[in-house]
Amino acid sequence: MQNKRSSLIIEQHVFPSPNPNIRMYLVTYLSAGLKVKGLLAEPNDQKYHDGFLYLRGGIKNVGMVRPARIGQFAAEGFIVFAPFYRGNRGGEGHEDFGGDDRADAYYGFDVLLEHPRVKNNVHIFGFSRGGIMALSTAVARPKAASVVTWGGVSDLALTYKEREDLRRMMKRVVGGSPAKFPERYKERTPLYQLEFMKSPVLIIHGVKDQNVSFEHALRLEKGLIAHEKKVETWYFPEYTHYFPPARNRRIVRDLCKWMKQHGRTC
Repeated sequence: MQNKRSSLIIEQHVFPSPNPNIRMYLVTYLSAGLKVKGLLAEPNDQKYHDGFLYLRGGIKNVGMVRPARIGQFAAEGFIVFAPFYRGNRGGEGHEDFGGDDRADAYYGFDVLLEHPRVKNNVHIFGFSRGGIMALSTAVARPKAASVVTWGGVSDLALTYKEREDLRRMMKRVVGGSPAKFPERYKERTPLYQLEFMKSPVLIIHGVKDQNVSFEHALRLEKGLIAHEKKVETWYFPEYTHYFPPARNRRIVRDLCKWMKQHGRTC
């Protein structure tokens, strides 16, 4: 197998892996002309695997990519790439919560698509704020094999309404409130782009979630059904934004199995 890498990757350095069966690399790649950082994890073999684009939640250091989490998905038989988003860990530019930084996800998808050991499928996963990133990427990259959003934001104006603690940040990165700039919030909200969705979607959400309310999941489900898109829901009445570790691990295995079932064959 040829030892080459994506044309978008500028630098790639070995990164300490918490799992001896998984190789990890700190990657610098090009996103709309910016040098952005991310973490790449690969099973330590010479086999072909599906690609897995991991789109983190939060902003800046809050919700930053964790090697152990990335390793979990790689251990399920995926080649995983997790962008840090622009402006983080030495990357160029400024993160803006689902605005121009969506390009970092789009080009992250392309990094996996060009990976020499990713043969057929690239799946997309988004957690929390990563839900916006994941859904937008699936629209921008219709070759996506599947999309999973876990506790994911689907409506940015709803997040502004619900999360008083985030309003100052959102006014700064978006430019104002939804009342002042409704079109800016609409442009960052994938609910208005679902007609262009080609990939099957799995929605995972805790009904008691107070970080990203269950309403986000319901609105996304309703929108996908209205556009006659493929959607499956795993709702958990007893859980919040964060699931107990044992259940979390089981759901990781289950969602990875779901992704592989929705992959495209040769």
